[in-house]
Amino acid sequence: MKEKSLKILVLGSGGREHALCWKIAQSPLLDKLYCAPGNGGIESVADCVTLDIESPDAVLHFAKEKAIDLVVIGPEGPLVSGLADTLIAENIATFGPVAAAAQLEGSKGFTKDICAAYDIPTAAYGRFKSAADAHAYLDTHSAPIVVKADGLAAGKGVIIAETDAQARAAVDDIFDGAFGEAGAELVIEEFMTGEEASFFVLTDGTHALPLATAQDHKRVGEGDTGLNTGGMGAYSPAKIVTPTLLEETMTRIIQPTLTAMADKGTPYRGVLYAGLMLTEDGPKLLEYNARFGDPECQVLMLRLKSDLVPALLATAQGDISSLDLEWYDEDAMTVVMAAQGYPGSYPKGSQINNLHAAVADTDTQIFHAGTKTENGKTLAVGGRVLNVTSKGQDLRAARDKAYTALEKIDWQEGFYRRDIGWRALGKS
Repeated sequence: MKEKSLKILVLGSGGREHALCWKIAQSPLLDKLYCAPGNGGIESVADCVTLDIESPDAVLHFAKEKAIDLVVIGPEGPLVSGLADTLIAENIATFGPVAAAAQLEGSKGFTKDICAAYDIPTAAYGRFKSAADAHAYLDTHSAPIVVKADGLAAGKGVIIAETDAQARAAVDDIFDGAFGEAGAELVIEEFMTGEEASFFVLTDGTHALPLATAQDHKRVGEGDTGLNTGGMGAYSPAKIVTPTLLEETMTRIIQPTLTAMADKGTPYRGVLYAGLMLTEDGPKLLEYNARFGDPECQVLMLRLKSDLVPALLATAQGDISSLDLEWYDEDAMTVVMAAQGYPGSYPKGSQINNLHAAVADTDTQIFHAGTKTENGKTLAVGGRVLNVTSKGQDLRAARDKAYTALEKIDWQEGFYRRDIGWRALGKS
């Protein structure tokens, strides 16, 4: 393959997509990089284009018009709705699973049934299509217990109920439409104790290559308290995932899942993200995601030493058997700056200043999420707005660099957690 030959389209507008674009832009194989719709930070490394990424026809038309060689689908919505199917049918190399395989994220009940059929360790559960049946299940199961909307709910459809009353309220809220179509069904699971970790593999449907490990912080409040969010920060590597745990996860969770999807005639091809609970009995599956985590992708891209593009291409083309990736030894941390009020309602349009000063350290990158650029100004237009990401010789050094950068950013309408990495740092 000659240098500077590939035209690549990344779909999405979050911090994950900025991190992917930032890494792809460094590849000598790249000729042209587009991102749709992008954001105020992505436009510094890619041509941002107005495109309805939920419309397969619109994406296909653009890909043909621009002679795109590879489409990288960032968010879960287009994957679950079948965008990859449309592109692959037209022989466009696509990084991301087809709709039937993306059900591993699109339906929690689907995944739980896979676990039951293939003896994959996970929490005991029940699936329900009516509130009455769910309440009957709660009659015989005590809190704490976990109630989940079956479908996609932007990371917010999981309720950890500490009392029976909270569990029953969660059931009623979900069936009353709190999460829209995602709540047409729900899953109730036993509450598992342990420490969570994010585990990623690239897979061509047969082979699986583990990526660097990470841990994120889903709760909005310090000490991992408060409401669930899309993620308030992350770090890599997750040292709690030992080589033994990695091997056990591959053997007992990842490989049986790939076997299950192949047996169904819908092999999984793309990045598979397993949310794990590391229990006294070993790793258990919390849930699957059909795409890179956000904000975990940000720390992974900062630590990835290899060119990302060959890995994306090999995965899309269906053969990663000879793929190998190198990682920097340094630790990395990302801290999310969010709009005041998130994950509830929040104002839009406030101005963010002093970003250039915040990235004076070459080990620090700011990946934009909910931003746009207007008349040369950076404006906040989302809930999670910035991902301040640093690497250092150890996690403490990475943490110190990230928070030093955060203190330089002038955005009164924003907030961030000041304790990202607290569990790992407390053990060091």
